[in-house]
Amino acid sequence: MKALLSVSDKRGLVDFARGLLELGFGLLATGGTYRALKEAGLPVTYISDFTGFPEVLEGRVKTLHPKVHAGLLARPDQEEELKALGFERIALLAVNLYPFRETVARGASFEEALEQIDIGGPAMLRAAAKNHRAVLPVCDPEDYPAVLEALREGPTPEFRRALARKAFAHTAAYDAAIAEWLAGEKFPEEKFFVLKRVSPLRYGENPHQEAALYRVEGEEGPLLQAQVLQGKAMSFNNYLDAEAAWNLVSEFEAPACVAVKHQNPCGVALGEGPLEAYQRAYAADPVSIFGGIVAFNREVDGATARAMGEVFLEVVLAPGFSEEALAVFSKKKNLRLLKVPAPARGPYLDLRRLRGGVLLQDADTEDPMVPKVVTAKAPSEAEWQDLLFAWKVVKHVRSNAIVVAKGGVTLGIGVGQTNRLQAARHALEAAGEGAKGAVLASDAFFPFDDVVRLAGQYGVSAIIQPGGSVRDEDSIRAADELGIAMVFTGVRHFKH
Repeated sequence: MKALLSVSDKRGLVDFARGLLELGFGLLATGGTYRALKEAGLPVTYISDFTGFPEVLEGRVKTLHPKVHAGLLARPDQEEELKALGFERIALLAVNLYPFRETVARGASFEEALEQIDIGGPAMLRAAAKNHRAVLPVCDPEDYPAVLEALREGPTPEFRRALARKAFAHTAAYDAAIAEWLAGEKFPEEKFFVLKRVSPLRYGENPHQEAALYRVEGEEGPLLQAQVLQGKAMSFNNYLDAEAAWNLVSEFEAPACVAVKHQNPCGVALGEGPLEAYQRAYAADPVSIFGGIVAFNREVDGATARAMGEVFLEVVLAPGFSEEALAVFSKKKNLRLLKVPAPARGPYLDLRRLRGGVLLQDADTEDPMVPKVVTAKAPSEAEWQDLLFAWKVVKHVRSNAIVVAKGGVTLGIGVGQTNRLQAARHALEAAGEGAKGAVLASDAFFPFDDVVRLAGQYGVSAIIQPGGSVRDEDSIRAADELGIAMVFTGVRHFKH
């Protein structure tokens, strides 16, 4: 029996090869794989010695040979024909492909990237996978122990089929990466997302819906890299809420705390440290935070953990937790603690599913606003700080969205209303007396002056909004009448 090994990722290679030798396999290998096995003192035949044909074109052609592909493709009922040709069956193929994604990611030149397009590897892997009832196709070093165990006991048809599926997925993902690179544009004619399952989930948004978590090949995300320090497995809804919380808390440089419920912030605050930020975020809406998710952009210490002890929470996210905090939280066995390695910053593509299609857009991660005071009264320095704070928050609230804030804390948030006046009314009623001297942020322009006049009734002192309505002058006039400072950003933040 022959086993052909040709791998770029050499993790576990030598131990795997030793296991194959113990099972009676003769080893064939190419290039760097051959050298690694020889250096380990293992008996191995170079592929050119096996085929009787030298490598040509600087190694571009070495395994594209009938003796290799016939050995991989021959069905069991073609054994006699294979022998008549003087060929041998290759019963196992271990191949993983040139590191194309990694090469492109580090900024390689076009010519260098072209040379990292593997030809022989995918051809062999597809051949072995097609003929998996006679050949074991192995493309993942993590599978080496399971393959050796299966060989000792006799591979089942189900095991063979699982390896074949994985091999075809491996080559498909590889080709997708090359096609994306060659397209060289954000929205090419064909767009490929290769998804790798991270874990099944208990259910989706509701118990009757099946669900799973997938990672997009070639992309990174703080939440997917997070370390779960304690608690139950994350649910579908936990992931959505945690992503919303982490995206918002990452907006701030100062210590911040964000409480989220159903993907919308219910309390956001800045503070001198995590304790003050949490206390202020909690006070912003002590009802909605129940059963919610809380995110910090600073390490959570023991004092903060103790302050959170009386509230039922699903998940707490932070860049770190002190030993004291971990000890406090350990008393809540079901509470999920996520240590998230990096802020959520930088561009990515946002995908929305339709029946039979998808919508793709740049995610709303950038804010190219140029603030412009449009009223006779300009904001004070304190109002400017609150306007910018509220503007960052409203970007993360479902439209129609209104945020009322003062002193670096949200006082009222109007979420997902079908008209802007109703969103403003919700936010201002929640703020109550606190709205006096507060600021108001809107994710989109005011089609009428009604929001401005309602804000004036509650004592709001400054407003920030995109502007751009044909009736902007009505809103500006109302603000001037009421002594409210108003700033236009020129940028809209709809969130549907």
